[in-house]
Amino acid sequence: MSELSPQISENRPRIRQLDDAAINRIAAGEVVERPASAVKELVENAIDAGARRIEVDYSQGGKTLIRVKDDGCGMAPEDLPLALSRHATSKIDGSDLLDIHTFGFRGEALPSLGAVGRLSITTRADGFEGARIEVSGGRASVVRPAALTGGTIVELRDIFHATPARLKFMRSDRAEAQAIGDVIKRLAMAEPFVGFVLRDVSNGDGREVFRADAEQGELFDALHGRLARVLGREFAENALRIEAEREGLILSGYAALPTYSRGAAVAQYLFVNGRPVKDKMLYGALRAAYFDFLSRDRHPAAALFVECDSHLVDVNVHPAKSEVRFREPGAARGLIVSALRHALAEAGHRASSTVADATLEAMRPEAAGTARVYQMDRASRPALSMTYQAQAPQYEAPGFAEAMSARIEPKRDPDETGTQEPGEALPLGAARAQVHENYIIAQTETGIVIVDQHAAHERLIYEKLKRQMAENGVAAQALLIPEIVEMSDGDCARLMEIAPELERLGLGVEPFGGTAVAVRETPALLGEVNAEAILRDILDELDDIGEAITVQARIEAILSRVACHGSIRSGRRMRGEEMNALLREMEATPHSGQCNHGRPTYVELKLKDIERLFGRT
Repeated sequence: MSELSPQISENRPRIRQLDDAAINRIAAGEVVERPASAVKELVENAIDAGARRIEVDYSQGGKTLIRVKDDGCGMAPEDLPLALSRHATSKIDGSDLLDIHTFGFRGEALPSLGAVGRLSITTRADGFEGARIEVSGGRASVVRPAALTGGTIVELRDIFHATPARLKFMRSDRAEAQAIGDVIKRLAMAEPFVGFVLRDVSNGDGREVFRADAEQGELFDALHGRLARVLGREFAENALRIEAEREGLILSGYAALPTYSRGAAVAQYLFVNGRPVKDKMLYGALRAAYFDFLSRDRHPAAALFVECDSHLVDVNVHPAKSEVRFREPGAARGLIVSALRHALAEAGHRASSTVADATLEAMRPEAAGTARVYQMDRASRPALSMTYQAQAPQYEAPGFAEAMSARIEPKRDPDETGTQEPGEALPLGAARAQVHENYIIAQTETGIVIVDQHAAHERLIYEKLKRQMAENGVAAQALLIPEIVEMSDGDCARLMEIAPELERLGLGVEPFGGTAVAVRETPALLGEVNAEAILRDILDELDDIGEAITVQARIEAILSRVACHGSIRSGRRMRGEEMNALLREMEATPHSGQCNHGRPTYVELKLKDIERLFGRT
């Protein structure tokens, strides 16, 4: 280079000490990314203060006003100035940075908010008078008396007024409001015994956006009620209870059935020691647990809570505290995968209720004006006989009306005769008919079941093939000439760590010297494969989800294809005993509620829903 860079001075640069205002604004850039970040910090402080009810008001997506009111322990007047200084906190004493049991611990939130906006704190603790302090642009006022019965009210106005350049990066009011709502909902799921109220006061009317009253009862019951309030009744109805423990880690929560899936990963909530996190490893474990039940364009829904000793996880790895590091990440990942797969297996043939809802919605015609309701009582045998005689008086031969009445009346009536076919008491009922040579109609005690015979049998064969593979292993074929693959030192080391697992799946890999590996065996089911491409995909998966499932996924894809070709084809007529045998096998086989691609294998319609379709209720 013949010329100096314009950023490099010819004189030796001097080292300067930044003033407190600049330091706080720099720190605020890490802690307060957007209004939702400020709401998160303030609500977490309220929870740490022992609040049982938290009210959050915002205006214009939080850009002009954020107000958080709680009924927590409050602060003494002399503590207010200290609360606005950096690295001052009541959460930890600094002796052990791993022994953290609160949301906050850095002591950066309040001074950061005071550095970028106009902040005021009004508080009152038991045994003290109420007090108020204000700070704008990093400069604090003196503490003044204030009227307050208890708790704390924190107001943040004109966020980023001290750093106007940040305002240009804000999104629309609606987008910022949605981000605030997401923060509140995550914290509401983490604390089911705390009540939350979120209001939009942009127009001065205080419109209530979200409300979740404090739950009562046992933890799982309270969590189920809170999830129903936050994620919706459908999630709560179709979620499986998760409870497992391994190596000091405890997993609890709820995970939805595979047939209750989403088009994007928007219903996945993970918590570590009560803290909402967005951790790549944990999301990867959730995806790995469902990979055999969902197609690639569908995503599971779950709210999972991992609890462990604070020394087994490090939460001090990100300024926003949204990421964590486990001492044994493999144990956490394995716990999530095994617990979810066990719960899904125990669900058996169960499918989500949303399948039936979607079916009824498809059947329901578009409304044209006010719908009429036709209430019709079920006719008795004598009534049917008299009706027939009235309609056909010319036929009065003895016994004719009774014969026709018998034809109209069902052959068995549980209410009148007390008899019932044994199959109807079973979950999938007794087969009654086959329509279009593909769909089995079965009658249950409470309605009917429509089964896709091809999809159901395909899943049954697939599960049988997987069991055989687990018992007998994966057959491997030796390569005549081993394939040598060059890679980096890190990739080579990671691949050798999982070599035993790959060998169990029929992929034999061993070191070849330097940074090369030799592929000597490949799974026989896959036929001719590109060994280098498979190894690259495995390494990508290790980066993405922390687990190599490429080989297993490809093998199971072959098994799925074999199951598809070996199952009952659409268009084949089945005898009654064959249909009933299929129903019984579905009831005894895990995961039979969805096919190999995540679609439902049957639809159950309750009698009351069918009657509603015909206007009988």
